[in-house]
Amino acid sequence: MPLSWALFASLLLAFAGYLLGRSRAFAAAGPDVRQLHSRPTYHGASVALTALMPALAVLAIASILRMAGVITAEAGTIVGLIALAASVLGLGWAATRIGRDFQARNAVERIVLGLLIMCSLIAILTTAGIVLSLLFETGRFFQVYDWKTFFFGTEWTPRFQGNSQLGILPLLWGTLYISFIALIVSVPVGLFAAIYMSEYASKRVRSFAKPAIEVLAGIPTIVYGLFALVVVGPMLRDYFAQPLQLGNSASSVLTAGLVMGIMLIPFVSSLSDDIINAVPQSLRDGALGLGSTPSETIRQVVLPAALPGIVGAVLLAASRAIGETMIVVLGAGAAAQLGLNPFEAMTTITVKIVSQLTGDSDFNSPETLVAFALGLTLFIITLALNVVALYIVRKYREQYE
Repeated sequence: MPLSWALFASLLLAFAGYLLGRSRAFAAAGPDVRQLHSRPTYHGASVALTALMPALAVLAIASILRMAGVITAEAGTIVGLIALAASVLGLGWAATRIGRDFQARNAVERIVLGLLIMCSLIAILTTAGIVLSLLFETGRFFQVYDWKTFFFGTEWTPRFQGNSQLGILPLLWGTLYISFIALIVSVPVGLFAAIYMSEYASKRVRSFAKPAIEVLAGIPTIVYGLFALVVVGPMLRDYFAQPLQLGNSASSVLTAGLVMGIMLIPFVSSLSDDIINAVPQSLRDGALGLGSTPSETIRQVVLPAALPGIVGAVLLAASRAIGETMIVVLGAGAAAQLGLNPFEAMTTITVKIVSQLTGDSDFNSPETLVAFALGLTLFIITLALNVVALYIVRKYREQYE
């Protein structure tokens, strides 16, 4: 019996349990339903959930064991029968509890609370699994490759035949350089757009401008990459790089940074706009009543009060920039090098993670395992950004609470 059929049968049993529990509750109540502790609907829901939860637990455990290789696909029939048996037992036990004094509502709320806790644990366990997988694979990498060469090496030349140079510094520099240019573009433009829409724009203009800006967030990154490859890159090369004798390539740090900055504008503007609108109107009225101009009120009252949320928006944009891949591939190229010329081609950590994990390469080789070390480094950088942002948020939140 496939697990999908077992799940379908368990859902049918749960529906039957709902009808059974509801009818038994009416029968136990007699002519006056108010004699029941809980409504008949709660009795039905109690039977349905008690019949469904054991089957779901069995199927979930079986799926985990199957992914771990403990059981095989041939055991699906046995697992399905166990799930159905658990569902039938749960239904029968729940049906016997129905009566005037049974607190069905409390039972349903306890089951729902357990489901909410399980959903929270899924997110926590997923995060823990990601971190542990990165740690274990990174440990394997440092067993076959010197960590000093990885963290302080200035050359990135992976060769699967041997003699690879896997220094992270060129990739780290390209990541930070491109992200810095993207934030220079996105943060001022996005923040000023948010200030205009929240403080100066009329309702008619705001109703048009805000959705128009948010359309940028829905464009696929591959489209941005093509825009960088076809339009922005050649334009920067023909009108700036070649006349200034700074380069002849359409792929450059500035190309990827500009296009990525355009992509990040809605992340900054939308969140900043919501945060600025959340600032109490009494702060604005007080500043204006004391003689401040609207611009002074925004600069000295509104923005400091909204700073924690603005920092969160900038952090989100920075995390998005650090993790971007397609725009960098098509706009900045794949050259791992150190340099200050924004018209030169460079690459980022995410691009090399993809390149090292694609192809018919040995998974146990350092050239492949280095992708996990790069991923862990990227994770630590993002975590550091979160810690800094949390410090800033707490500092200003204490001032305005």
